[in-house]
This record gives sequence, C-alpha cells and structure tokens, in this order.
Amino acid sequence: MSQQFMIKEYDSFTRNVAVSSNQYHSLPESTFDRLEQFILLKKQSADTDTLELMTISSKRGIGKIISAKNYVGLITMDDGTQIEILPKLYSKEHESSEVETKRVFLDMLKFLKEIPYKTFKMSNLHIEKNNIFEIFIRMFIEEIYVLVKRGLKSAYIEHEDNERYYKGKLNFSQHIKSNYVHKERFYIEYDIFSVNRPENRLIKTTLDFLRKVSSSRINKKDLIVLLASFDAVEVSENPDQEFEKVISDRNMKDYEMILQWCSIFLKNKSFTTFQGGGVAFALLFPMEKVFESYVAGKLNKVLDKAHYQMKTQDRLYHLFDKPMRFLLKPDIVVKDRDNCSIVLDTKWKILYPNQSNYGISQADMYQMYVYNKKYSSKMVFLLYPWTISMCTIDESIMYLSEDDVMVHICFIDLININTSIHDLANKIDEMMRA
Repeated sequence: MSQQFMIKEYDSFTRNVAVSSNQYHSLPESTFDRLEQFILLKKQSADTDTLELMTISSKRGIGKIISAKNYVGLITMDDGTQIEILPKLYSKEHESSEVETKRVFLDMLKFLKEIPYKTFKMSNLHIEKNNIFEIFIRMFIEEIYVLVKRGLKSAYIEHEDNERYYKGKLNFSQHIKSNYVHKERFYIEYDIFSVNRPENRLIKTTLDFLRKVSSSRINKKDLIVLLASFDAVEVSENPDQEFEKVISDRNMKDYEMILQWCSIFLKNKSFTTFQGGGVAFALLFPMEKVFESYVAGKLNKVLDKAHYQMKTQDRLYHLFDKPMRFLLKPDIVVKDRDNCSIVLDTKWKILYPNQSNYGISQADMYQMYVYNKKYSSKMVFLLYPWTISMCTIDESIMYLSEDDVMVHICFIDLININTSIHDLANKIDEMMRA
C-alpha cells in the first residue's frame, strides 16, 4: 500500500524528525531524499518555476527541511508515495479544515479556463477521502460512463492489408513488393467503419494511463470496467499526433469535455508538470494564477453589466510609447459607460501587520502607480487573500500620493467568497459614482 502525505502551503517537511508544531510534517528519510533529489535536479536545469515550487533549507535542532511555496496539487513518487499540497486558507475564526480547503480549492479551479469541469456536485466527489488528482480522475470517469452509455462514435478509417480478396483500391507498389511470389494475394487499401478513431484512442490511452497511476481502489476498478468498453480501440503510441487528428463538429460534441481531460492527463498543458528525479507524475497549480482567475470570475458575475464592463489581462497600454515597449497587463480593469476605470491586481501573498508596509513589496506599489497613471483610473485595488494574521487590523488600508494616486489594499475572504466579492463590487460602485 502506497503512503500518502499532506502538507499546506508555507509548511515544511522534516527528514524523519517529529516536531510539535503544525507547521512541520515528518517524511520518511527515503521519501525526503527523493523529493530533495527532484528539487535539486530541477534547479540545475534552470527551471524557474521549480524554484518557486519548494525550497530546501535547514533549521537548528531539526536539520534539513523542505518547504512548500506557491504551488498546490499532487506529487507522485516512483514507488507510489503521494504528496498532496493544499493552499493555506483561513476563515475568520481559524485555519480551514482539510475538507473545507479542498472544497474551496475545487471551486477556485472551476474558474481556470483550462479545467474542463463546471457542474460536478461536490457531494459526488468524496473530497474527504480523495486527493485532488483522484477527484479529477473521478470527474473523468463519470464523463466516460455517460459517453459509453450513449455509444462510442465510429468513423471511416483508412485500412491497408495484404488479402486474398480484392476490394477497394490496389496499392500497386506494395503489391509488387509483397506479392512477387504470392500471386493469389492483393495489397489493397479501403475504408472501414470503426470505433478505432483518434478520439477513442486518446480516451483509451488516458484510461490506461490513469489505471496505472491511480491509488484509489474505486477509481482503479471503474477504469478497468471502462477499458473493457474500448476493446475494439487501440492504445495510442503518439498522443500528440492523435490530438492533431481530432475532429471538432456538432456530431462530436459529447467528446469535447472528455478530450480536454485527456489533454490535461496526457499533455499536461493547463498547469505545471514535473517529472524525473524520483518523481513519476505531478499535477501542480500556481496559486497566483488560480487566485487571479477566481477573483476575476466571481467579480464578473456580480458586477452590474448595465453600468460596468470588465476585462482581464488588459493589453491596452505599454510603459513606454516611443518605441512601444514593456506591455502592461493588469489582472482586472473595470470601466463604466463614461470610460472611467478602476484597476485591480491580485497578489497571492500573506501580509503581516508587524512587517514594514505589511510586507507589500515596493515593486508591486510601483506597478500600481503606473497602472493608475496609464489608465487615469479613479483608484487601484491591490487584492490579497485574507489571512488570520491580519485580523488585528482594519481590513481597509489606503495609500494616497501627492499627485492623487490612490491605492486601496483589500482582502478577499476565500472561505466566505460571495460576501467578500459583493463587498468589493460595492466599493467599486461607490468609487465610480463618487
């Protein structure tokens, strides 16, 4: 039975050392060493994303520690050991529980364009039992069950073979090569109506892959059952080529979401993946991107569309115009009917009341100043996740320059996201009407 370990952002693993603190979690020496090898290998390959994934350091009385940074998801080792990294979220009273964290995190992932699930009920996913990866597999399984019930799509597939009976078209050059002696045979080409089409091959390849990497007994059982429905379909030897052959039309609508899942599991385009150095497979999400998409998606739902228009990653201005260089891409720009604007930028970072400027970086404030000037905005909002460390101060922090640049620091309560986003929308409305 493979071992499973869970850690939250900013917490640390020790090398088989028990520490009486929720911040430290003991890993067996062999697992710790493989994880360390993986991190060092990626640093040597100059993979900057990996530098943000985890850090290696040492602490007096504890020894080496590996600390989680801003990526969350799952790492599966070669021996089947799984390490789940969850975001660190807080309610107003306490740090959220594991189940509550998973629930919120899955809701956040719905707003990533690359993630193909939108309507699954949390109660059907058994989030209290499964890690994020197994939950994704469960979503994929449910989609395939629906597809199999409706029936796999067939298509005319080109086929060539050396046969005794003539039909279709003779491949003359191959016929001469293959049948110099066997005059009774014909090397022919013809179309057959078959389920062995690229889309089904990709699905079977994904099912087969997930069967090997899943650690859930229930998921493994269902994957084996589903594979039986694809007996007449081959496993793809080159998924990248198969994706290029995929047909998108009205008849293939049932396949759209499923093929997005196949792309995630086989190509891993939608989030950062790592392999090597003792790691067999990893699905990791940069929380900066997840937080940005979540806030933008939630805010877009509550803004009054009759009065406001919202754009994400706006590319209207450059820092310099002659020549046009250094493109500005604020996370969110809200404009009213008079073209007045408010700019919002998200930062996945914990602020602390005892740090200088609460830990807000000087570079971020320079960036907000530029946004204000370029967009002639009424205000710039800098949005951070609410954490328990900020409960001792007012949730409103304001900075105002002599030339009327106003930056408003706001906190998004992810556990009570709807209330928090409505409060933000009301602040935007108040500023626009002022």
